[in-house]
Amino acid sequence: MCEYIVNSLMFEFMNNKEEKLAAFERILKIMDELRAHCPWDQKQTIESLRLLTIEETYELGDAILKGDMQDIKEELGDLLLHIVFYAKIGEEKQTFDISSIIHSLCEKLIVRHPHIYGDVKVKDEEEVKQNWEQIKLKSGNKSVLGGVPNSLPALIKAYRIQEKAAQVKFEWENVADVWAKVEEETAELKEALAIEEKDDKQQMKVEEEFGDLMFAMVNYARFIKVDPEAALERTNLKFMRRFNFIEQRAKDLGKTLQEMSLDEMDAIWNEAKKNGL
Repeated sequence: MCEYIVNSLMFEFMNNKEEKLAAFERILKIMDELRAHCPWDQKQTIESLRLLTIEETYELGDAILKGDMQDIKEELGDLLLHIVFYAKIGEEKQTFDISSIIHSLCEKLIVRHPHIYGDVKVKDEEEVKQNWEQIKLKSGNKSVLGGVPNSLPALIKAYRIQEKAAQVKFEWENVADVWAKVEEETAELKEALAIEEKDDKQQMKVEEEFGDLMFAMVNYARFIKVDPEAALERTNLKFMRRFNFIEQRAKDLGKTLQEMSLDEMDAIWNEAKKNGL
């Protein structure tokens, strides 16, 4: 009986593996056909695809925040198309292809997981991340922060900088210390704002202190295990829902927002909150 179950599972696994390989072969074939016959696809370059790839990545992020698995699947497909597209262009230029991309990734994963493919012992996730950073330094990175892209949005960039610095234990020891830093930066911002006559230099000081406060808040978010980018985006979406509710209610009342007082709009805002928007 056990042998039958094992054989059945093995058969199912092999069929599933063959299906995955067939699906991957299918997208590669379609990419070849699009590149050969579609005027738009023929025109694309690595440079022209860049902004589209960024857009697709953000669309995937939106789907993840919504928790819509069908949408996530579709957006992952769009992102996979871009990877296959880049690989096809690289193949045409004889610089890389999908095989070399995948093999390079496999080698990187093996090297950076010595606790799986070597004799290194780790006790938890944090040690895995610390080993990862050390291996990256040995592989050519000149700085622990070297892997943080300059083009990342500032909020995400701050989070990644702090996360990487933490891998070499350059961080506060406990969350109370981090909150004390938030309070310190808040006080410094208030001090900068208290100066009544502001020239350009003083205004830059206000901006600097505001940036320091945001950086400290991002660090606090990391300590309390909150993704600051996701948290802010959820707040953005919540604000938009409630504001749209105010706009619709104003329309129902035959008014424009410009004709409404702040108290009227605030009352409708509170109504939106009560309705769970």
